[in-house]
Amino acid sequence: MQQINNFFEIYAQALENFDTKGMAYLYNIPCTMLSDETTALFNDAGKLEGFFNQGMGFYRQFGITYVRPEVWNRRELSGRVVTVKVNWQYFDSNKKPIYNCDYHYVLKLDKKDLWKIILSVSVNEKERMEAWKNGVGA
Repeated sequence: MQQINNFFEIYAQALENFDTKGMAYLYNIPCTMLSDETTALFNDAGKLEGFFNQGMGFYRQFGITYVRPEVWNRRELSGRVVTVKVNWQYFDSNKKPIYNCDYHYVLKLDKKDLWKIILSVSVNEKERMEAWKNGVGA
């Protein structure tokens, strides 16, 4: 399961480098992104990359330069499918914490035995971002 930690470290590197193509590569197509407010299904890697490009504007605007994923738990559902809970921690250029949030993922090994995200569930990112922007703290 060390591969899971490495997977999310690679994801974090892509986020820090604003590498939306690299981020999209880590997702299975089709994939689904869920939150309480929205459900988004992506059947095209280019559209997924475009979605990530929109998010990168936020990270740039608010000075997010370091990202740390903390894998809280993982559970094997089958030989090739796992669920993973990750706490994402976002920092500025001085490595001062900005906010953190939780996600649940379903990952599946593809034909090349590479992990790919098939489902991403945002648990509290919107609320944590809003609290941070309003000075409440995350």
